[in-house]
Amino acid sequence: SMLGPPPHVIKLNEGTQGAGVMLTEKLSASRGVIETLRGLYAHFLVQEFIAEAKGADLRCFVVGDRVVAAMRRQAPKGDFRSNLHRGGSAKAVRATKAEIATAVRAAKVLGLGVAGVDLIRSKRGPLVLEVNSSPGLEGIEEATGVDVAGCIIEHVAAPAEPPRKHPRNGDLTDS
Repeated sequence: SMLGPPPHVIKLNEGTQGAGVMLTEKLSASRGVIETLRGLYAHFLVQEFIAEAKGADLRCFVVGDRVVAAMRRQAPKGDFRSNLHRGGSAKAVRATKAEIATAVRAAKVLGLGVAGVDLIRSKRGPLVLEVNSSPGLEGIEEATGVDVAGCIIEHVAAPAEPPRKHPRNGDLTDS
């Protein structure tokens, strides 16, 4: 089968804020959950479980081609889901160059000018967990003190690069 070795994280696409996310420790459990969800015609995805992340992920707030704020979210004890709605805690962090590059690339691939890109720090570098096209601002602004809304407004209001004009007769006028 396509499944790598367990544990697996199985997510319902309809789920938000950590609801509909399951961790299965055994292959038989993963198969059972997958069969059940298929029987319900549910849309879901299966991800590998990154144990070394220890229930933490990194929310990078991408605006244009930069990460304007980043926070590390930590799951409450006994849970692997770091969503703040589930009692996770958040603190500001500096994203590494690799993390910034990965977050910006993930947003670009999906054609998003603004995105909340969730990364996991793994042994093999940053892994994209999820990309949110309408990320909430409260959590990240509170954790980092960055005026993320202001960054978004500046980005949206910034004029596009004007087309380069070749100075030809008529373009330069004497006043």
